[in-house]
Parts: sequence; structure tokens; C-alpha cells
Amino acid sequence: MCGIAGEIRFDSQIADSGAVAHMAEKLAPRGPDGAGVYAQGRFALAHRRLKIIDLSDHAAQPMVDAQLGLSIVFNGCIYNYPELREELTGLGYSFFSHGDTEVILKAYHAWGPQCVERFHGMFAFVVVERDSGIVTMARDRFGIKPLYYSQSAKRLRFASTLPAILAGGDVDTSIDRDALHNYMSFHAVVPPPRTLLNGIRKLPPATVRRYETDGSFKDWRYWNPPHERRAEDAGLSREDWRDRVLEALKLAVKRRMVADVPVGVLLSGGVDSSVIVGLLAEQGQTGLMTFSIGFEEANGEKGDEFVYSDLIAERFATDHHKIFVPSSELMENLPGTIAAMSEPMVSYDNIGFYLLSREVSKHIKVVQSGQGADEIFAGYHWYPKVAGSNAVVDDYAAAFFDRDHATLGKQLAPQWLADTDASRELVSTHLLAERAETPVDRALRLDSQVMLVDDPVKRVDNMTMAWGLEARVPFLDHELAELAATIPPEFKLNDNGKGVLKDAARLVVPHEVIDRKKGYFPVPQLKYISGPYLDLVRDALSSQAARERGLFRQEWLDQLYADPTSHITPLQGSELWQVGLLEMWLQTQGV
Repeated sequence: MCGIAGEIRFDSQIADSGAVAHMAEKLAPRGPDGAGVYAQGRFALAHRRLKIIDLSDHAAQPMVDAQLGLSIVFNGCIYNYPELREELTGLGYSFFSHGDTEVILKAYHAWGPQCVERFHGMFAFVVVERDSGIVTMARDRFGIKPLYYSQSAKRLRFASTLPAILAGGDVDTSIDRDALHNYMSFHAVVPPPRTLLNGIRKLPPATVRRYETDGSFKDWRYWNPPHERRAEDAGLSREDWRDRVLEALKLAVKRRMVADVPVGVLLSGGVDSSVIVGLLAEQGQTGLMTFSIGFEEANGEKGDEFVYSDLIAERFATDHHKIFVPSSELMENLPGTIAAMSEPMVSYDNIGFYLLSREVSKHIKVVQSGQGADEIFAGYHWYPKVAGSNAVVDDYAAAFFDRDHATLGKQLAPQWLADTDASRELVSTHLLAERAETPVDRALRLDSQVMLVDDPVKRVDNMTMAWGLEARVPFLDHELAELAATIPPEFKLNDNGKGVLKDAARLVVPHEVIDRKKGYFPVPQLKYISGPYLDLVRDALSSQAARERGLFRQEWLDQLYADPTSHITPLQGSELWQVGLLEMWLQTQGV
């Protein structure tokens, strides 16, 4: 796990290795164990390293294979690299390292860009071909690893984070109005290629991009599983699906233990993280480190779920660590949390993951985490609402959107409102595309391929990597996801959601963690904004920078200040926190 950056010139100029070094320095928290820059003519590549696999300097990056004429920078982990290495050795390739980076290089040489279809893992990488000058960028199927870029006619810059692109300088930082619409309506989800800044974009998940020497490029989307039933599965029972899911999940969890350092688990006490712990225990893991976090309660809402994480830790005899965060420390660490965001993310989970990662990184470098289960196995409350829908776009928007276009027009200053209902148009395009059989399938495809990427997955990457911690997400194993996409929705909707996963979990973990109300990382202070939190947000929105930007109508902000707890979105988010967080992020990034 690491951070990557670079510049590719499309003119006769030499790449700016100084700017690339600035970008790499911004990525230092992602890779505290090593750094490297490789520059050659029109290319400059940089890397920050977190040592997980092959701890020697043989696996250092940027990695250059002079014999093959290839250079690479890579962020992520290829879990099946030992099997691929064996296959490539059989094809005549020899290796100078023992890690997964060199396996990507050899696989690229052997099979071309199609090598990505062979990879089990999470990855963002850039390969430079010395002889042809072609540059290939690729991102994993679920976009677990980020890849941002800024492109002009003369130059391409890329990095693992948006702030790193900014650190290189010479970027258009004007705000993208369609992206702002997404942020305000689609619950802060800004899908690729957009970001909030016009001058910075991001490569979509499951995409390979090939740049010619003149800067022209072509994209290839290499993964898009159909959410449809298969004829050969007709007649499978609830128990049959349960057993298939359990076997696939066992393999997904096992794959994510490949490392030359210990691997722990972020244990919330929910069914998703609990079943990961249970399966690892089944597979013989002993002394497994697990970590949970809790906050002070506010407005009568409890701030921890230790009762359930304790239950799992005791059942499977883990080396368990409980972290309790007092309100004072929460406030103290908000600036660091916001600075760690590549893009503004409104979820209260961010501060939880940030502080949890800080503590976990003192003990361990790699953890497994339960993100993705809700989007793959239908765990959210809106899936039953769209089941049987005759107007899936309307019903999904009513359940998920923070506000509609007309309402947004009363809250944004006129010059910042997009010309069209950008968020609804985007969601409609995804929901109504072919190869999804039912309304629930359509919603699951949208959430797993769009919302998941730029909310839960991005949150986990940003907050863990802020402390040099690698997070692995077994529920986003692509073979598990392909299986789940074929399961009839009724088996997923059982038991108030994630029915088929809960059926599998019952064979592994105590029923108490399954048969309970769905939990989240509860951070009540950021939902019921008052006292110093209200002062913080008001100060940001009243600052000179905010006034000059003029994103929001003042009369609406005054309503939010007067009664924050009355302005809660359909997804139980604070409207005031949403706009305050946006302004604080813009100021933190110097936009």
C-alpha cells in the first residue's frame, strides 16, 4: 500500500521532477517506509512506500525493468500474485524481487493491458513503455485504490490523492457546478470522472486508459457484472445460496491475509466485521488483533457498540483493543480528518475511521474491514422501498437524495446552480441501463459501482492511509460480488436486509450480533450540532473566503444556524454539517 504520483509530457519538454517531488511529499503519510523518484525525459514517476509484501529494497518503487523496457508505480495489493508469479515463471520470466509490483510488470509484458482481468486485489497503477512511449493507467474493479489526474494539451499529472495534485501547482481550482450538484443532492457522492474542482478528475473504477505520445487516449471498462438470474441457478434454495456465499466469503477473507506482516480486523460489532473475525478464527488465526472505537453520546443517542464487539472478541479470543474518544479529542482532530479527505465526505464515519486508524497504526500495518456488504447484499433501508417499483428513479431519489433540484435552487446562490438536474440525470442513466433484472438489482448496481466507490470505499482509503494503514475489504472480492449479483433479490431482502449474508453468518458468529438493529459508526456530536461544533461551522461559513465564494444563500444558512437539529436529510445527515464541511474542506485545501 502506497502513494503514487507522476507527470507525463506530450510536448518536447522534460517532465517537471520538482513538481512531482512536491506531489510525492504530500503523499508521505500513505507511505512512511520509503520514497523514490524516477525521471527520464518526458516521464517523471514518484512513489511513497508502505512495506507490506517483500520488505526488502528489491521491491522498491518506481520499479524499472530495463530488460522489458517498462517502468511502474503501483498502489494496492494483488492477492493472487504468488500464483501469477508461478505462471509467469513457467512462461520464462525471471524475477529480481519477491513482491506483487514486479508481478504486475511481467504480467503486463506477457498479456498486455488485459492482465488486469487476472488480478485479484485492489490497485491503481501507471505503466510507462520505454520504446513506444505509451502510458497505461488502471484502477481496480471497485475503485478501492484512488487515481486522480489533471490533464492539459501538453501534460498529464496523476496522484493517489487530490491534495497531491494541488501540491504540484498550476491547477484550475474553479468549482465544477455539476459536481457541486452531486455533492449537495447525491449525499456528497461525486462520481468519476468529476471532482469538485474543474481542473482535477479521477479515473473510473474497472477502467484501463492508454495514452499515446500526443496525449490522446482510449478507455476500456473491463468489468461490469450483470445483475441478472442465470438459468443454471433456477431452483436453488435459500440454503443453497447461503452455502455458496459462505464458501466465496471464506476464500475472500483468506486471500486478504497474504502479507509479510500481521493482519488485523476493524471490529465494529456488526455482522459484517464479526463474520470476518469468525472466519479468520475458523482458518486457524490465533492472536488476531481486533479494534473498536466509541464516542460520547449526544441528544440521547449512544456513541458506541462495544457490547457487540466485546462479544465477538471474547468468543474468538482475539487480542482486542477498545478506543474511546472523548468529545474534546473529537473536536481537536476534526482539522486533521478534513485535511485527510481527498474530497469532502459528509459521513460521520470519517472522524471515527481517522481516529481508529491512528490507534490501530500503532500496533499493526494491515487490517481487514467490512465495507461493501450493504451494497453487495442489500443492507440499506431503501432497497425494500424500490422493490416492485414502477418508477425506480423516482423511488430511489426519494429515499437517497438529500434534496431535489428545486429545493437546491433555494439553497445555492443562483450562479452556482447547475443548468440541469445533474444528479437525477446521472442516477437515471445508471439505474435504467441494461443487464439489471429488477428494481432492486438496478439500485444495487448503482450503489456498488457508483455510490460505494465515492463514499464508503473512499472514506476507508483516505482515513486509514492518513496513518500509513492498509485496509482490505473482503466483501469487495470481485468473485464474491459476481456471485451476489446473480442471487434473487428476495434472498437478500430477508431479515430486514442482507438476508443471505446473515444466513451464512449464523453458521459462524453468535446470533446476538445478527438479530439486532443495524448500526453505524455513531458520532452524535456531528449530527446534533451545538456548542463548539456550531461555532466551528458558523465561523467557517462566515469567513471572508466563504463570503467571497458565495456558494449558499444567506437566508438558508441563517435557518440552519437557528435550529440545526431540525434540518436533517433523509439519510439522517445534518444539512449544516454538509455545507460547513464543504467550506472547511475548500479552505483546508487552499482553494
